[in-house]
Amino acid sequence: MAENESVECITEHERILQEIESTDTACVGPTLRSVYDDQPNAHKRFMEKLEVRIRNHDREIEKMCNFHHQGFVDAITELLKVRADAEKLMGQVTDTNRRLQDAGREVTAQTEEVIRCRIQQRNMATTVERLQLCLPVLEMYSKLKEQLESKRYYAALKTMEQLEKVYIPRVSRYRFCQIMAENLPKLREDIKDISMSDLKDFLESIRKHSDKIGETAMKQAQQHRTFNSVIQKQDSGVGYTKPVYSLNGRAPTQHNGLAAEEGVEEDQSEEEVLTAQDLVDFSPVYRCLHIYTVLGDRETFENYYRKQRKKQARLVLQPQSNMHETVEGYRRYLNQIVGFFLVEDHVLHSTQGLLTRAFSDELWNMALSKITAVLRTHSSYCSDPDLVLELKNLIVIFADTLQGYGYPVNRLFDLLFEIRDQYNETLLKKWAVVFREIFELDNYSPIPVETEEEYKSVVNRFPFHDAEIEKQAFPKKLPMSQSVPQIYVQVKEFIYASLKFSESLHRSWTEIDDMLRKSTNLLLTRTLSGCLQNLIKKPHIGLTELVQIIINTTHLEQACKYLEDFITNITNVSPETVHTTRLYGLSTFKDARHAAEGEIYTKLNQKIDEFIQLADYDWGMPESDGQASGYLMDLINFLRSTFQVFTHLPGKVAQTACMSACKHLSTSLMQMLLDSELKQISMGAVQQFNLDVIQCELFASSEPVPGFQGDTLQLAFIDLRQLLDLFMVWDWSTYLADYGQSTSKYLRVNPSTALALLEKMKDTSKKNNIFSQFRKNDRDKQKLIETVVKQLRSLVNGMSQHS
Repeated sequence: MAENESVECITEHERILQEIESTDTACVGPTLRSVYDDQPNAHKRFMEKLEVRIRNHDREIEKMCNFHHQGFVDAITELLKVRADAEKLMGQVTDTNRRLQDAGREVTAQTEEVIRCRIQQRNMATTVERLQLCLPVLEMYSKLKEQLESKRYYAALKTMEQLEKVYIPRVSRYRFCQIMAENLPKLREDIKDISMSDLKDFLESIRKHSDKIGETAMKQAQQHRTFNSVIQKQDSGVGYTKPVYSLNGRAPTQHNGLAAEEGVEEDQSEEEVLTAQDLVDFSPVYRCLHIYTVLGDRETFENYYRKQRKKQARLVLQPQSNMHETVEGYRRYLNQIVGFFLVEDHVLHSTQGLLTRAFSDELWNMALSKITAVLRTHSSYCSDPDLVLELKNLIVIFADTLQGYGYPVNRLFDLLFEIRDQYNETLLKKWAVVFREIFELDNYSPIPVETEEEYKSVVNRFPFHDAEIEKQAFPKKLPMSQSVPQIYVQVKEFIYASLKFSESLHRSWTEIDDMLRKSTNLLLTRTLSGCLQNLIKKPHIGLTELVQIIINTTHLEQACKYLEDFITNITNVSPETVHTTRLYGLSTFKDARHAAEGEIYTKLNQKIDEFIQLADYDWGMPESDGQASGYLMDLINFLRSTFQVFTHLPGKVAQTACMSACKHLSTSLMQMLLDSELKQISMGAVQQFNLDVIQCELFASSEPVPGFQGDTLQLAFIDLRQLLDLFMVWDWSTYLADYGQSTSKYLRVNPSTALALLEKMKDTSKKNNIFSQFRKNDRDKQKLIETVVKQLRSLVNGMSQHS
C-alpha cells in the first residue's frame, strides 16, 4: 500500500517538473502551489527530486561546453589574423570617401538648386490648380454681390444655393471660403428683411390704390351694364358676356351686332381704362413669395400675408361716421372694398397657394357680414329718396362687379330688399310733402277750361270722360279742382320712382309688379289718406272746400282702375294673375269721402250754432213782432245757398247733410227753449218763437235738396211743432186725455218738456202778471194751470218710476 503511494508521488513530481520546464515562468505559480497541496512531506520529496533534476541538467551543459570549446578557440585565432587587413581596408575606404566628398560637393549644390526649383514649380502648379478651383467661387460671390446691389434677390438666392452646394465644398478648407459660408445665412436674412420691407410697401400701396382700382372696376361694370341694355334694346339676339374687369389689362373679346361707331367708342373707352397693374406693382409680392419659397419658409410668409390682408380688410370695412350724408361717402367705401377684393382675386389666380379659395371665401363672408351691417345701419339714416336710389345703384354695380369674380352676392340683393322698404318710406314722406303742397295751393273750385287745348291738357293728365261736359261749349268747367290731375300725376310719378329701385334687382316682372302695387297701396292708404284726413280736419277748410274734396275723391276713386292699367302696362303682368295685388285706392277715397261728409255735417252744425248764438230773444215780450227773427232768416238763407252747392254731391250725401242740419237746428231751438238758465218765458216770446219755427218748416217744405219723399224733412221739427201747438192752442185737456195713445195729437210732446216750459210760463204769470186777465175774468184758469202742472208732475213721476 505504502509502496503504491510512493510510486504515485514520484510520478506526480515528474509531471510537475515537466510542466515547470515546458511552461512560461509567469505561469509557474499554480504548478508550484499543487506541490504544497499534496500529501505531507511531499514538498520535501519534491525538493529532492528537483535537486536531482538540476544536477542532471548541469552535467548535460558541461558536456555541451566541452564539445564546442575547441571550435571557439579556432575562431578567435582567425579573427586576430584578419584585424590587420581590416585596418588597412579602413584606411583606403576613408581616403576614397574623402576624395568622393570633395568631388560631389558641387554636384550636391547643383542638385539642391534643382530640387528647390522643382519644389517651386510644384508649388506654382498647385497654386494655379487651387486658384482655378477658387476662381469660380469668387466669381459666383462677385455675381452674388452684383445681384444684391441690383435687387435681384431671387437670382441671388439661387447663386447662394450654387455656392453652398457646388462651389464652396470644393475649396471648403480655405479660410476665405469659411468666411463666405458663414456670411451666406446673414445675407439670406438680409434678403428676407428687404423683401419683407418691399412687401410692406406693396401692402401700403394697394391700400392707397384700392379706391382707384375699385372706382375703375365699377365704372367698367357700369359701362358693360349700359352696353348690355343697348344690346337688349336692339334685340340682336346675341348672348351677352358677363362684364369682367381685367386686372392684367386684357379685356374680354365680345362679338355683337352693334354698329361700328359703338365698337370704336368701346375701344376708346377700353384704352382709357386703367388696370390694377397700372396702379400697383405686384412684383414685390411675387418676389417675396419666391424668396420665402426658396428659403423654405413659405408657410411663414403665407401666414404673414394673410394676417396682414385680414387687418387691411377690417380697416377697409370700417366706414366713416358721416358716410350716410352723401353718395360719395358710400362710393368711396364700396370702391375700396371692390379694389381690395379685386387685388385678392388677382393674387389668388396669379400665385400658387399664397391664397386659397377657402381663405378668400372666408374673408369675403366676413366682409359681406360687415358690409351688410354697415349699409343697413347707415342707410337707415338716409331721409332723401334720391340718395337711397343712388345707394341702391351703387350696391347693384358693386354686387355685379364682385359677382363677375365669383364672389356670392345674394345677401347684398337681400339687403336691397330691406333698403327698398326704407326707400319706399322715404318716398312716402317726400310725396306726403308733395300732396300737402298740392292741397295747400288748390283753390277747391271746378277747373275752368277756356279752349280745346286746355281741355286736352287736363284730360291728358287725368283720365276724365263725361259725355255731357264734352258736349258743352267753351268756356266750361270740369267738376274736379286742380289738385285731382296733380294728385293723379304725382301717383304715377311715385310709381315711376318706385320702379327705379326695382330695376336691376334681378327679379321677375311678376315680383316687380307686386312691389309696385304694394308700394302704391301704401301711398294711397297711408300717405294720401293721411293727407286727406289732415286736410279735412283743418279749421280753414269750409263747407265749399269739403264739398269739392268729396267731388275730388269721387273722381280719384274712379281713376284707380287707370292706375292699375298703368302698372300693368309697365310690367306686362295681367291683373287677373292669381297672386296679383289689387290697389286699395277705392277704400282710401271712400274713407276720405266719408270723413269729409262727417266733417260737412259737423261744420254745418257748427255754423248753425254760430247763427243761433246770435239769437237775442226777449223772453218777457208781451207779444210777438209779427215776423221771424233776423238771425233765423240769415241762417235759412245760409242753408239755402249752402245746399245749392251740394247739388254736385251724391244725392244721399246732400240729403243726409240737409236732414242732419234740420235735426240739429230743431234740437238747438228746443235746447234754447228749455235752457235751465232761462227762468221765465212769456206767451209773446212763445209766439215769436213759433214764427221762427214756422220759417224752419217752410224751409224744410221748400225741398232745399231734391230727393226727399213727402214731408220727411219737416218731421225734423215735429217735436217743436207739437210742443208749440200745445201751448199756443192751450189744449191741455186733449194732451192729458190722449197721453200714451199712438193716435195722440201731441204724441211727440214729452211731459217733462211740457212741464219745464209751463213752469217757466207759470213763474212769469206770477211776476209779470201775464195772466192778470185770467185772474180778473176767470180765476178758474189759474187753477187749471196749477191742476195741469200737478198732472204733468204725476206723469213725469210715473215715467221715472216705470223706467
